[in-house]
Amino acid sequence: MTNKSIGKYGEEKAQKFLTKKGYKILETNFRYSKMAEIDIIASFKNTLHFIEVKTRTQETFGTPFDAITHQKLKSIYLASNYYLSKTDKKYSKIQIDAIGILISKDGNCKIDFIENISL
Repeated sequence: MTNKSIGKYGEEKAQKFLTKKGYKILETNFRYSKMAEIDIIASFKNTLHFIEVKTRTQETFGTPFDAITHQKLKSIYLASNYYLSKTDKKYSKIQIDAIGILISKDGNCKIDFIENISL
């Protein structure tokens, strides 16, 4: 598997995970610019969630969450502001979340979900 296919697989797993929890997926791979993309935009209980998904097959170089840098959070923040400027729907709360997925050699996935991360 290539890094791109691993990432796509992880994003699909994350969408299924969120849907099972009752989230409504609104957008995937929302681009603001060449450098700013939000993996998943979803709503749940009148909260709008901007979700970064990181998928790894091993933790040799850190956990999936270790790959979410300060710069990445800034780009998500910029993209989320752009998204909000383009939508008419109002939400009582807005937050940035992260999903870390670790795929084992046997194909099983460990999914961790951290809500309301910040800069």
